[in-house]
Order: sequence, then structure tokens, then C-alpha cells
Amino acid sequence: MDRDDARKCETSQPSLAEAGALLTIDLSALRENYRLLKSHLGATRCAGVVKADGYGLGAAEVAKALLAEGCDTFFVAHLGEGLTLRAVLSDGPEIYILNGTPPGAEAEAAAADLITIANSLEQLAAWAAAARALGRKLPVALQVDSGMSRLGMMPGEVETLARNPGLLEGVEVRLVMSHLACADEPEHPANAAQKKAFDLLRSLLPAAPASLTNSSGIFLGPDYHYDLARPGAALYGINPTPGKPNPMREVIRLSAKVIQTRTLEADIGVGYGHTFRTTGPLRAATISLGYADGWHRRAAAGAFFNGVRLPFVGRVSMDSIIIDISALPEGALKAGDLVEMIGSHQTVDDVAGHAGTIGYEVLTGLGHRFHRIYEGG
Repeated sequence: MDRDDARKCETSQPSLAEAGALLTIDLSALRENYRLLKSHLGATRCAGVVKADGYGLGAAEVAKALLAEGCDTFFVAHLGEGLTLRAVLSDGPEIYILNGTPPGAEAEAAAADLITIANSLEQLAAWAAAARALGRKLPVALQVDSGMSRLGMMPGEVETLARNPGLLEGVEVRLVMSHLACADEPEHPANAAQKKAFDLLRSLLPAAPASLTNSSGIFLGPDYHYDLARPGAALYGINPTPGKPNPMREVIRLSAKVIQTRTLEADIGVGYGHTFRTTGPLRAATISLGYADGWHRRAAAGAFFNGVRLPFVGRVSMDSIIIDISALPEGALKAGDLVEMIGSHQTVDDVAGHAGTIGYEVLTGLGHRFHRIYEGG
């Protein structure tokens, strides 16, 4: 199977009749979120982070919607993501590879007009060597570690680069960047410390546009905006200002099909381990969603039907969840009906809170067994 065939397989999806659940992605809400973020940035350019297949929502569809809003700069994590995105967007938009280019793949990345992010002197040397071999300058972004200790050149490496400008022979520095570790905590002292470190490190490097701000960093104010912001999670509806009302629109709705309903008598065990036992008659429904679909086993958030909350009973299984439908009129819910799992009554952040995790993990964990509908593209 060649790469194009593999990508076609990755993007195939079951029909609504075949699938156990329906995932609706509202691209008009995504575009509105992009406009809102841009409104906070003034003259600062706004990129779109579409790694992890657009945070699980489909990088191709997301990127095309953002491109229609004027976004011309995108960030992915891996070379494969960049190659797939370039095939979708064709020439023009800049595509940066956050993790850098794997050793030996520099020529392939350059041929696709991708911009590597050099996180170390080794990555920079390999990219510069590829440029010399190709006989043309290649654009590069230099990431410096301002205090997150994840990716980026450490201060000693930046100092080495400053003393040896020949290490940049063959490349054009398009961007100097770093990443905030605590931007979602505005009062955290690490934010100011990282900004100070970033300013010092980039002063040692060739003059180039600078980028520090992620989704939450946009809301730290203009001092953190520099030349380019790189929002990700906020585009997809995750709250960039935890503890405050979410300024972003919700982008997804997830609904699961009812497989069957039943009436249980008192003192009946339900689900694996019989962690739940009925205390009286209970009407239950089994829905077609489970941890194989990315629904966390600990996310006992409940479902909704016609605005009525239907609690989970028992454990989340691989492909199914049992819900208590006693609050509904008898016969109101039947096999084939859809119950809301994420939507107007329960957001991605709500589900994450029930699971003891973050909205990022909920979104990127959504599987490929859903039937997907894109609205408002």
C-alpha cells in the first residue's frame, strides 16, 4: 500500500447506518473562534495549529476552513502530518513541523515546501546540510527552550550558535519561537520568567519574527503576542481561560445510538464487576459508545435526551455504556435513537472534568468509528 492509499484509508469513515455514534463538527464555529482570537491580537499574525489530525477533528477540513478565514500559517507535529496537509492545501500556506524533521527525511520535507523547526543544533545541522546539497536556501524556524524543558535549543546551544553564525549557512531563519508552559495560569510566575528568557535568547540570534503565544497566551496580553500567535485548543472550543467563562464557541457535538432498552428489577448487578446494583426498578438503555471510541472509562458524565440528564450506571465498556432512562416517559427512547454525549448540555471541558483530564485529551482521543458530519464549511 503506498502513502496515498494509506491516507485514503485513514480518512475513510463508516456511514451513519454503520456507525455507533455521530460526530458533528461545526466549521462555522471554528472560523468564528479564529476571528475572535485574531481580534485580541491587533497586528500580530494568527496561525492555526492542526497537529494530531486537527485535534482529532480532521486536519484537512479544519485547515481548509481556516484558510478561508485568511489563515496562511499552520503548525503540525510530524513530517507525515505536514506531507498530508501540503497535499490538501497545495502551494502557498506555510506549514511548520513542530517536532522537526526526522534524520534522513530532510530532502522529502524540503521537496514538499515544509518548514522544519530546529529544536537542537543537530536538527539545524541536518537541515543546513540538506540545503547545501540541494543548492538552495531552506527556511527554518529556531525553537529555543525558555523554561518548559520539552523542546528547543537550550541556552548553551543558543550561545554556541551565536558564536558560530556559519552554522546557519544555507538556511533562512523565518521564525524564532518558544512555548509557554503555564499560560493557562495568568498569575503563574513562570510566564514572566519565560518571556524574559525568550527575549534574552532571541537577542543572540539573527533578527526574525518571534512567536511565543499559544491559545491561553493570547489572553495574557500584548506583551506576549510578538509577531505570530499559535493557537490550537481554543480554535476547537476548549476554554483558554480556565476558571472564567469560555469565550470560544463549541465546535463539536457527539451523539451515541441506543442499542437496546430494558427494565431491571431491584438488586440487579449492572456492568463489569457489578459496581452498580439497582435499589429498585430501573429502566436502562445501552448505548453504542465506549473507551474504544475515546470515551474515558472514568468519564461518568451521563448522557442527555431532550434536555434530560441520563446518568451512567456501571462501568464504561469498550463499545458500550449503560444509562439510566427512568427519568424519561416510558417508550420515549428506543433502539436507534441518539443521545447527546457532548453538545449544548455538556461540553468537551465538562467531560474532561468528569474524567480528571483536559479537553485536549478528550478531543484527540475521539476515534474513527464515528460517522462524521461537517457543517458550515
